[in-house]
Amino acid sequence: MRLATWNINSIRTRVSRAVDFAVREDIDVLALQEIKCKPEQFPYAPFEEAGYHVEAHGLNQWNGVAIASRLPITDVETSFAGMPGFAKGHEGPDAPLEARAIGATIDGVKVWSLYVPNGRSLDDPHYAYKLHWLDELRKATAAELQAKPDRPLALVGDFNIIPLPEDNGDPAIVEGVSTHVSPQERAAFFALKDAGVTDVVRPLIPEGFTYWDYQRLKFPRNEGIRIDFILGSRALADAVTGASIHRNERKGEQPSDHVPVVVDLDFGTADDDDDMPMIFA
Repeated sequence: MRLATWNINSIRTRVSRAVDFAVREDIDVLALQEIKCKPEQFPYAPFEEAGYHVEAHGLNQWNGVAIASRLPITDVETSFAGMPGFAKGHEGPDAPLEARAIGATIDGVKVWSLYVPNGRSLDDPHYAYKLHWLDELRKATAAELQAKPDRPLALVGDFNIIPLPEDNGDPAIVEGVSTHVSPQERAAFFALKDAGVTDVVRPLIPEGFTYWDYQRLKFPRNEGIRIDFILGSRALADAVTGASIHRNERKGEQPSDHVPVVVDLDFGTADDDDDMPMIFA
């Protein structure tokens, strides 16, 4: 299985790029974030013509997630257990849920396409919401792996966190001032490892960014950040045979400000091959 994640920043604007990439790179499962449309507005036809079935979850022109697959999609969910909601001026456990998660089982692999809240600023209610959202994701992940420890699990998408200093090439993002690099956000990201998942791309690709702001020549200067990840359970990590970050997708006409991240999975031979890279540490 070839699994990819991409914050597409409006699927209706970039459907041709998404489908062309999926076909050209022989992607089996493509998780999308920021589709920015309702399911009835999603451009299904180009995907279907290319052999993909799509499950989409969107509530308005913001956020939104989807999974496109050449393999059958089953057990679709549009929130994880305990997922909190958010609305400006609305506090409490009954805040409306946003379209930030879609999960499904594909060829025995549980895949979650996730768009983690941005946080906005360190003193904004959205920041507290982000930390709460991540903590509930940690709890839900731990519970899911406890219930089905042998099923491969992938948490993929835009996490809006820069875990390590080397993941930050943007001088405008400063520790102690900016979101994405605060100790609390980084701790929440690494707490997911305690829940049973780890970054399966970093051991194979230790360098490289996944996002460059459109403004101030960030891309030509390579002032990017790494915020798009594929986190896998042990059962998934043991099957990883390769990974790639597709920087060139930031080029050309109307690119997204993010680029795809891809992993290759081989569940048939990973357990028997002593030469496979050790991912889970």
